Amino acid sequence: MYQTLLTRKYLTSKIMPLLASVAIVLCTAMVLITWSVMGGFLKSLVASGRTMIGDVAITFPNVGFPHYQDLVRRLQADPMVEAACPMIESYGLIHLPDGRNELVVVKGVEGDSYNRVTEFHKTLYWRPLTEPVPKDEFGDDWRLRQHSLWAGRLADGMALREMDTQRAQEVPAAVFGIEVAGFNIREVWGGYTPGVVRVPQSDGTLKDQTVLMFESTITLNLLAMDPTGRSVETSTRQVPVANEFQSGLYDIDKQTILVDLGLVQQMLNMDEAERIVAGSAPDTHGVVVDPATGRESFEPARETTVDPARVTSVLVRGKGKQEDPRPLAERCREIYRDFAAAHTGVPPPENIRIATWEDQNRTLISAVKKETGLVLFIFSFISLTAVILVLAIFWSMVSEKTKDIGVLRSIGASRSGVAMVWICYGLAIGLIGSIAGGALAYAIVWNINPIHDWMGQQLGLVIWDPRVYYFVTIPSEVETDKAVIVVLGGVVSSVLGALIPAARAAMLSPVKALRFE
Repeated sequence: MYQTLLTRKYLTSKIMPLLASVAIVLCTAMVLITWSVMGGFLKSLVASGRTMIGDVAITFPNVGFPHYQDLVRRLQADPMVEAACPMIESYGLIHLPDGRNELVVVKGVEGDSYNRVTEFHKTLYWRPLTEPVPKDEFGDDWRLRQHSLWAGRLADGMALREMDTQRAQEVPAAVFGIEVAGFNIREVWGGYTPGVVRVPQSDGTLKDQTVLMFESTITLNLLAMDPTGRSVETSTRQVPVANEFQSGLYDIDKQTILVDLGLVQQMLNMDEAERIVAGSAPDTHGVVVDPATGRESFEPARETTVDPARVTSVLVRGKGKQEDPRPLAERCREIYRDFAAAHTGVPPPENIRIATWEDQNRTLISAVKKETGLVLFIFSFISLTAVILVLAIFWSMVSEKTKDIGVLRSIGASRSGVAMVWICYGLAIGLIGSIAGGALAYAIVWNINPIHDWMGQQLGLVIWDPRVYYFVTIPSEVETDKAVIVVLGGVVSSVLGALIPAARAAMLSPVKALRFE
């Protein structure tokens, strides 16, 4: 009982311990704010990466594998799978309207099935908007006007098709990463407007022109290869650009374009076609002449077979929220094993690559995790000042309260009882400071974007510039498990700071403590 009474008395009558409590508040808030923002940034990166690749990818690069339609059917029949779609991934060279050539990653996909797996329609940039984005205070976004134009662009982008007015029919189209062409200008509010570039003219001069990439046509060059990996021919097509996407990952947005799967299959000789069976009659184009008799006869018919269409990947999306995609990947491996046993000419299971979204983004995710860990380590090290501050204040209080300690010991209080007075005192300060620090961190993180906007307007201090970072707003989410860990860390720090002064108080002799009173 006396421990509780003394703790309450010291808390309400002394000002110095409040400094320790303030230190706990600031350190707890600092660590929790940093962890929440960095963790939110990592979560946003992961979500952006999954948008373009799904949960699991079954891949055999370059030459690809046939009968993929059956694999997609088998996958979609499984209760763990929500959807699956075929894809071809290859490198290509594009010729842009300003005369530049750029090396890009070309992904051939079917718009509808790809959207079911990745929901990539959410990344299409040119779409109708009814309200401006958070930082667009003056409504400068082009998408707020001409809604019919943007609705058409959205539909074309989702279908990867565009209407050819001259031929009055739909043709395959491409969807560019928002940074591929480099024509768009990123504004201070985080959105894009088309930029002015110098376009070469037929007479050799350069003319300033506003280039709308979503109304342009590009020249796409792909290199077809045979099963041995040798180049066969370069295929070139004029392809209209239907829309642009913004995934939130700069590397993807800078070097990736999506193109209709059928067109990519044709250009890479991966579509269904007749193939002459090796070892059948020689090709002498119709008529053969017997060298001994000089008689002419017709060439024997060559044996042909149908070479099925191929893709390099099948993307898979699991049902529900896939926090851990590894069970789904293992199930995909089992399904592929049955698929390979049912078909000839497909890669054996041991040669196929089945990778989760974590595997495909491992480099980026690991880098951000390491940076987050390093920042937390530095801030946690700084938080040791709270331990030292508690120790120093409590040490001085033990010296000040020598009489109280002597009285307690003289009336029968045990050494452990005296020590518990100061440990309980440290625990109380830690609880108050940690809870207050957690509440302060929650308030700041919840309102971090308005606070940041105010700092930019009033102080000219812009830390999170939308023109630099790919997320327009600062991630603002406090996770409960992180908050609990940080709050407990603050309490433990305060108790640790009180241990040495508590031991000193417990070791005081009552005679020496009262000798000078």
